[in-house]
Amino acid sequence: MSLLIAGSIATDHLMSFQGKFADSLVVEQLDKISLSFLVDDLEIRRGGVAANMCFGLGQLGLSPVLVGAAGEDFADYRSWLERHGVNCSHVRISDTRHTARFVCTTDPTGAQIASFYPGAMSEARLIELGPVVERVGTPDYVLIGADDPDGMLRHTDECRQRGYPFIADPSQQLAFSDGELIRKLIDGAAILFSNEYESHMIEQKTGWTADEVLDRVGVQVTTLGKDGVRVQGRGLPTLVLSAAANVTAVEPTGVGDAFRSGFLAALAWGLGHERAAQVGCVLAAYVVETVGTQEYAFTSAQFLARVEESYGADAAAEVQPHLKNLG
Repeated sequence: MSLLIAGSIATDHLMSFQGKFADSLVVEQLDKISLSFLVDDLEIRRGGVAANMCFGLGQLGLSPVLVGAAGEDFADYRSWLERHGVNCSHVRISDTRHTARFVCTTDPTGAQIASFYPGAMSEARLIELGPVVERVGTPDYVLIGADDPDGMLRHTDECRQRGYPFIADPSQQLAFSDGELIRKLIDGAAILFSNEYESHMIEQKTGWTADEVLDRVGVQVTTLGKDGVRVQGRGLPTLVLSAAANVTAVEPTGVGDAFRSGFLAALAWGLGHERAAQVGCVLAAYVVETVGTQEYAFTSAQFLARVEESYGADAAAEVQPHLKNLG
């Protein structure tokens, strides 16, 4: 199966301040604020929804095609992804902008001061899918994840025009999008991914009922956090599956991206929606148990053991033939 994963590519720069921001704020002088904080550490983590999903697919032995925009500072990140099976040949490199960057400082109370620089991400609107497909072949799916809104809309329109099956995964962009844009991004999708809160936001902003949303997509996959996942489709029985067993949660960032990777990998293997959701939940467990969205690793035996522990021997037996090339 050929998978094109379009969406954001970014890095997170995370710092910790041991004091309290509140102690440095003078309420009467906020209009003249000028502050700096001496931080104790800096973590630079790889991120961006498309890059996270591609990494997860690579960990499961697939070779996804990453479609997005980055800056000239992408070289090290590119090398990392390519070492993990990701085709980065079609990433647009900006001549003038850095790769998108999230910079955040957190104090011990959990208060945060953060900035997001979209940078090269804004050039996603300049990417045409047709030339990519000419080189890699017709995709089984084009996943369109959170990115520059104009880029997301261009990719969605092009998929409709060229007949590429597309997966709608607007996630973080839902909060900033109006109903008209959301309707354009999801109408006609083969699969719609969201979490439960996002599914309600889709209904509220589009004015569509839950049934009307389902009428406009082939399959709707809704993650439910610790309660697992729900899979619905026109003419299909609704599946509600539990999350993976015995998960020790450490940090949730990137969990949804990993779930999508596992779900798509299982579809690529020819498995059904139930197994796809189970593989997605197991891969998500690895992410929630680590700090960072691309810092997890496993062997075939370890992954299969978690599938069996969570979903039984039959599930593991169906997944096992597709992991033979892993360590």
